Amino acid sequence: MKPRAIRSEQEVIAELLALTASPGYVHAVAAICVRDSLIVYQDELKADDMQKFHQPERLLRTEVTTVLGLMCRSALDLTVPTAADLTRYVSQTDSLLKEFHEAMWAPAASAMTKAVEEGTLDEFADGAQMREAIFYATEGAYTFQYRDLLLDKYGSDDNWLVANKGFTAYQAREIARSMCDATSAKGQELFNAAVDSGRQPDSWLPMFEFRAEDVSHQSGVALDVVQAFFRAFTLLGRNEGFQHVGDFNQVSATPLIPTGTGSVLLFDVGAFYEAVYESPFYWMHADKAYRPTANAHRGAFTENFAARRFALVFGRRNVHTNVNFLKGKQVVGEADVLVVFGDRVIVVQAKAKKLTLEARKGNDGQLQKDFGAAIQDACDQGWDCASFLVSGGCRLEDASGREIAAPASIREVFTLSLVAEHYPALAHQARQYLKHRSTDVIHPPLVMDVFLLDVLTEFLFSPLRLLHYLRMRVGIGEKILVNHEHTSLAIHLRTNMGPQGDFNLALLDDSFTADMDAAMLVRRDSHAGEREPRGMLTKFKGTHFESVVAQLEEQAIPHAIEFCLLLLSLGEDSVRGFNQAYEALVRRGRADGKRHDVTFHFGEGQAGVTLHFNAVHDAEAVAQLQTHCEVRKYTTRSNSWFGVSIGADGQIHAAIANELPWEKSDDMDELTSRLGDGKGWRTALHKFASDARKLKVGRNSPCTCGSGRKYKKCCLATERR
Repeated sequence: MKPRAIRSEQEVIAELLALTASPGYVHAVAAICVRDSLIVYQDELKADDMQKFHQPERLLRTEVTTVLGLMCRSALDLTVPTAADLTRYVSQTDSLLKEFHEAMWAPAASAMTKAVEEGTLDEFADGAQMREAIFYATEGAYTFQYRDLLLDKYGSDDNWLVANKGFTAYQAREIARSMCDATSAKGQELFNAAVDSGRQPDSWLPMFEFRAEDVSHQSGVALDVVQAFFRAFTLLGRNEGFQHVGDFNQVSATPLIPTGTGSVLLFDVGAFYEAVYESPFYWMHADKAYRPTANAHRGAFTENFAARRFALVFGRRNVHTNVNFLKGKQVVGEADVLVVFGDRVIVVQAKAKKLTLEARKGNDGQLQKDFGAAIQDACDQGWDCASFLVSGGCRLEDASGREIAAPASIREVFTLSLVAEHYPALAHQARQYLKHRSTDVIHPPLVMDVFLLDVLTEFLFSPLRLLHYLRMRVGIGEKILVNHEHTSLAIHLRTNMGPQGDFNLALLDDSFTADMDAAMLVRRDSHAGEREPRGMLTKFKGTHFESVVAQLEEQAIPHAIEFCLLLLSLGEDSVRGFNQAYEALVRRGRADGKRHDVTFHFGEGQAGVTLHFNAVHDAEAVAQLQTHCEVRKYTTRSNSWFGVSIGADGQIHAAIANELPWEKSDDMDELTSRLGDGKGWRTALHKFASDARKLKVGRNSPCTCGSGRKYKKCCLATERR
């Protein structure tokens, strides 16, 4: 059978335009929005409830906005269609949008095939391919993030907003919140009625219809202010300029569609919040006199938001803003945000640039120009600052002139390029266009927007967990292909950075974010459910492993940081082994009061760990641990070895490290001549743990689990149940 010919984009758009002009088509849009946007769950929100948002047949926000933009080119017809016509409208819309995707992808597929044939795929950067990625990019922010960041972004512009639009940023947020909450409430009523009656409503349109008077009553905002808000976000005219996908679609900026009867229609909550978040930028940009002030506020918002989120993780004293790098009196570099934790540094360069309309159309030159201004420049500035830090010779001062002490020796520098807006297909563009440098100390840059940073610091809420993620993510670099960096984070939260071992490329599906999506809604939108996604954050909560990381993290000692980062890189089985060994060590030490050691080794030339139990913490115990670690390091030919001394209370009393490269030594050969090569450590560890489990613990002894309670009131009581 001859394959079906792919029609052009314009042919498909022409047919879609005719369909949207059908009598009562607006009711089909309502049905599509209910089908693809409504979250339905019982009791608690779970990851499975979020999977519908990752199904390929679901229409994306950009697709719904395109349909609305085409529909608004004709007079709105509110006639309720028959059930058969409604079904046909929805089916034809799905079919045409699927065909449109094929048409948009065809030029990119052809160019990619040619690049493969010519052996130039590594250099492949095609505007058509990027245009498809931009249009079908994962929705880059949670709707509540647009809502919650609105005040931070525009609060400083209230005087301009009131004078020019008639409302403040707070009033805009409350009006938008009221309308979106009402959409959910009205949808719930219609859904319950459908369940009770056993039949679908004739139309879902009522849940999307609003009058200013009702919104004023529900939001508590004065009617004249609500009316001003409606004027700012209500579509005017027939959207005549929207002829091709890539043209400016007025519905994206003014998503309230007038019915002609005194009400407006609001279909997509996410698109609405996004418009309220982004449109004021364009209003102020159009005011040439106010533009410099608005731009200054945008820059301050991005920097302040980053500093605030990092301070939640690292503590305020470790986070600095507007840091100048000075040689003599000359400023040679500036970091918007600088995070210092032990011998690790994070350099953040923030930008408030956006992707222009011409770039969204797939113009290669404009794409790269926009990327250069928004991303590349920031990465280059980050590299300069990182280089100054590592080479030394610079004095660091914040904006107030207060001197900032840089680490005497820096082990790792992470550079982040941060944008204030949703930047479509940012991960794809960074992979294609970003040119960067790196060293053993300065990692390749990581590009993100404020929305990802928000989620990143929400779940990786401790310094070491965040540093571990940054190290893992930049370490894998271009070996993973994602539509959005949210996917990388979600994979990490589930499996400690996903694909392990030697691989060339892994394509990670967006559906992996479902657990994280549900947890964010629980945390930020008051849904019932689990607050943490399944995976590394939940499996080892309350264990010795987590306790060790937490104790050492507080010290921020360089070698303790490296030890914890090593622990955090372990796989699930290794973490379980660590917990068993730790418990066995404490159990045996408490039972006989003697010194004991257990050892882990991760391969020749790699690292090793010794856990040392000593009921009495003194200099002799630390010296013994030091010697033990040196011997183990030498016999296993390891480049680094870490040791921790554990007391009878199950807590860490000392931590040491030896990270000098392995070198052959006659003295060490003689000292270790009677020792093995350390390869039997797993067998020894298994026997140690097995023997420890057979030991009896006194009823009044401290429980071996480390809870701090007596054995009889802790694990013994549990064992008897």
